[in-house]
This record gives sequence, C-alpha cells and structure tokens, in this order.
Amino acid sequence: MNKSSVARTLFLLFIFILLFAGRCNRGLRKIQEENAIKQAAAIRTKNLIKTIRGISYTEVRRKFDNGLSFSPVGYQLMPEWRISFPSVDSVNIYSPKKGRFLNAPVVFDHDSIFNVAWAWLRLRYLNKDSLQFMVLHVHDNVIQDEKVHVFMTFYSNSYIKNVLHSDTTRLWAPRTKDTLFIKAKAALANKSPENAFAGTDPASLTAKSPLIDVKKEVPPDAVDGGKPYDAYLLPTYDITIRRAYDDFNYLFSVYVDEKGQLIFRKSNQLMMPEFKASTESTMKGITEGYLKLYLKGTPGKTLGIPHTSIIMLNVSGEKK
Repeated sequence: MNKSSVARTLFLLFIFILLFAGRCNRGLRKIQEENAIKQAAAIRTKNLIKTIRGISYTEVRRKFDNGLSFSPVGYQLMPEWRISFPSVDSVNIYSPKKGRFLNAPVVFDHDSIFNVAWAWLRLRYLNKDSLQFMVLHVHDNVIQDEKVHVFMTFYSNSYIKNVLHSDTTRLWAPRTKDTLFIKAKAALANKSPENAFAGTDPASLTAKSPLIDVKKEVPPDAVDGGKPYDAYLLPTYDITIRRAYDDFNYLFSVYVDEKGQLIFRKSNQLMMPEFKASTESTMKGITEGYLKLYLKGTPGKTLGIPHTSIIMLNVSGEKK
C-alpha cells in the first residue's frame, strides 16, 4: 500500500470516528434532555401535590371514557378509594379489608404520571375540591395504549359535606346513563340468550331435592390475587347428582334466564371434535333431565333489573 492510500485510509477512519462520536454525543444529549423534561414534570406535579397536602378525598365516580361505569360484559367500575397526601412522596389510602388507612409511596415519572399505591395514574386535574386520574396500564415500564380508558374522580370530604351537602351513598348512586344502558342490555339478553351478560347480583342455584348437592365456588380474595368482580363475572357451581344413570363428570355452562330457568349453553371441557356433538347432547340431557328438576334458579340482576346471565357448572354423577 503506497503512502497516499495509507493517508486516505487514515483520513476516512478519522472522519468515521468523528461521526460516531457526534452520534454518541447527540444520543447522550437526547437522553439528558429527556431526563431533564421528566425531572421538570415531576417537580411540577410535586408542587401541585403540595397545594392539597393533608386534604382528605373520597372517590365518587369511576367510569370508562364513554361515560359509563359498565362494560359490555357486565363488569361494573366501583369507586372505592379514600386518599390523602401527608407529603408529596407518600399517600394514605384506606383499606376496607384492614379497616384502616395504609401509607404507600408515591413515585413520580414524566407527563404528570406517577405511581400511587402501586397503581400507575396520569393526573388529569387537581384542586382543593376535586381530583381526577386516568388509570394507566404499564408493562415492563412501558405504557400500554389501551383503547378503553378508566377515569377516577375524587371530591374532598369538606366539599361533599359543606358545598354539595351530600354523602357518598347518594354520590355513588347509578347515573341515568348507566340505568338506561343496563335496561337496554337486559331487554336484549332476555330476548336472545346469546346476549347474556354478568349480573352484579349474580344468578344463583339452590337444591330442591335431597338427591343433589350444590356448592358455589368461592374465588380467592384480594390478598391471594383475586379481584372483587371474580365472584359475579362468571359464577361457578360444583354439583353432585346421586342415583344418576351412570358415573360421569362434565364441565359446561348454562344460561339462567330472567325467570330463573336453566338453558344449556355449551361444553367447556376439552374433547376430540368427533365426540363434541354426542357429549353436548348428553350435557343437554343432564340439564333437562336432572338440573331443571332438582334445582331452583334465581336470575342475576344488575341495578335491580333481572336478566339472562351465564354460570359455569362442574356436574358429577354418582350411580350408587
């Protein structure tokens, strides 16, 4: 390699190093700028929290972005938080299970986002009378852009008492929009069972014969990972039929209509495709021949309105 080629190679290498260093510096500056923006946003949110420090708030409304507190499957959002901020870095939140307030850390992030009592929230507005948060879904420190958002609205206790002259019982009452929504859904479900939805007061089964045992499965409580809505979104019953035509065990779901009548829905157990029709025919026969005869159904209700809903059955037969 001659001297000119070596010089040209060294020159190109030098240019490459400069460009690489420039890119690294730009990347570092971008990270520093982003961190500065996050820090400034955290400071602004902390300063807002300082203005309401020590004020007690009660959640009065929890809704989806369409203004309803009910989802299409019958899941109801319930206001349940009572909070106050004794400092900018901590929150007192009431635990119904423990019957007292617990102190939890507050972790600030960017864009009015912070973690309160282990939930990620974005502050929508804040003043001494009211607060509103949007609940965020965060996975691996990345906000999941959900199509449906949930909003939590709080009023200060003094505002509820001294300005609204009200109480939480009245403020938690269903809105007209929710009532109309449930009435329409109930009418549709009662007309066509495939439009069934979960009742917040779930459908139930009781035995009418000593030949059948009925036991409702109890979902785990919040301490063991359960959710308050687990008990009503899909109630599950373990049923044992004595003196059955044979020994069997089937898992299937039924509709309970607005009159409490049981209607076979479908199998919920794994099976080979070639056995599906005969197995479901047997399940339907068990529903018609045993369950309707031995059980009394009580329809599920939402806002006091009876409607068709779905329950899961684990049905065992004992031939002896």
